[in-house]
Amino acid sequence: MRYDLLVFDWDGTLIDSARTIVACIQDACRDLGLPVPEDSRASHVIGLGLHDALAYAVPGLAPGEYGKVVESYRRHFIARDSVIPLFPGTQEMLVDLHRRGHALAIATGKSHAGLGRALDRTGLRPLFVATRCADQCAPKPAPDMLHELMRELQVASSRTLMIGDTVHDLGMAARAGVDAVAVTHGAHPRRELVGLAPLACLDDTSELFRWLLDNA
Repeated sequence: MRYDLLVFDWDGTLIDSARTIVACIQDACRDLGLPVPEDSRASHVIGLGLHDALAYAVPGLAPGEYGKVVESYRRHFIARDSVIPLFPGTQEMLVDLHRRGHALAIATGKSHAGLGRALDRTGLRPLFVATRCADQCAPKPAPDMLHELMRELQVASSRTLMIGDTVHDLGMAARAGVDAVAVTHGAHPRRELVGLAPLACLDDTSELFRWLLDNA
């Protein structure tokens, strides 16, 4: 194996949640009478930490109002959460990679509680040896999530691969000195992902699986 540790983003990489996240951001803004961000602006913040996401999605929003937006967003998201599907082939891919001996981890902009609910609902928790969330350390694109995962699992940066769907994932990998692969079925378009020079830019889970089998 070229990589001992495969670190996956969650939303937009393993689970088809990007459109739901965008809709929940927009609904939360409507609830509070705030300017509603267009789809491209709302999708850009997927994967960021809370403060960075709200500062970009709702420019001019006072930090003291962040809690109200978050509360409304979570209410809308939890109402939809149970029907958000994994991308086709995701479970089979992860099971096979696990059997091959790769250590699998998650680095996500979700909260620790939110990721826990998602892992339990999808039944994927046993496949991952470690996770890092935006409320546990500095969020993407800071390198802290990857640094902490590599330190916890005692894996060198040269033996670690990041897989994600946003420029925030790729930026985090670059800052951590870690190779990265992008998928285009999530939040950010191919043209933005290619600009950060991932090893590959793949259109769906089946392409990602084949690439990992051949190269990871």
